[in-house]
Amino acid sequence: MKKFSLICICLICTCLICAAAAESIYQVALLQSLAQGYFDGIMTVGELKTHGDTGIGTFDGLNGEMIVLDGVVYQATGDGSVVVPPDDETVPFSNVTFFEEDLSLPLAGIADMAALQAALNEVVGEHGANLFYMVKIPGVFSSIKVRSEFKQEKPFRNLDVALAADQNEFDFEDVRGTMVGLYCPDYMGDLNSVGWHFHFITEDLAQGGHVLQVSVGEATALLDATQGFELFLPEEEVFQGMELSRDMDEAIHKAETATNEK
Repeated sequence: MKKFSLICICLICTCLICAAAAESIYQVALLQSLAQGYFDGIMTVGELKTHGDTGIGTFDGLNGEMIVLDGVVYQATGDGSVVVPPDDETVPFSNVTFFEEDLSLPLAGIADMAALQAALNEVVGEHGANLFYMVKIPGVFSSIKVRSEFKQEKPFRNLDVALAADQNEFDFEDVRGTMVGLYCPDYMGDLNSVGWHFHFITEDLAQGGHVLQVSVGEATALLDATQGFELFLPEEEVFQGMELSRDMDEAIHKAETATNEK
């Protein structure tokens, strides 16, 4: 009987841990460290997948854009093509969660990124602007511009400088695929970028990248409202010596939004 009771307690504890993980955004390092050129991978892809099945990020050396969808980690490389990296590939920055749909929003005729964010923000405002939200948006996109980049070599430059020099951009029209995005509340400004950040992968899982511009033909936004947050930081000496309180907002905004268009 005692053995049975112990097993029951262990099962209950495991269920509670799983439930907590499902209601948490798991973050590897800081966007601020990435912005300052800390591109060294600090967690393997295999380990990352134990913390979530949906999310975004990048790879060691800023080697392309990460899209995590349905438990698979995809890597949009510098030429825009998508591969599935091995589990021993490493990650310098990422946000993932175990996705559980809480809300849905039909989208049609969304003209641009500002209109998409406004539609999503209306839902966020109604449900709770101080929560985190992971979103999946499968559908048809009238147009979408994405970027990716090839692996950087040391000494690493700041993120905005590296992208200004080396990012490649790709335009799609009337394309089916899925956007995966993260919303961070305003108080997260010292740990990540506030508001929305989106990555995209085509329906055939062949192309993708970080979303710079978008117009939506017809899609549905599926949102997971999440109240937990867990942060993993490296003990590595270079990271510990960084001045992470520096204001990187302008550089981060430039890295998130700048295109090669004149």
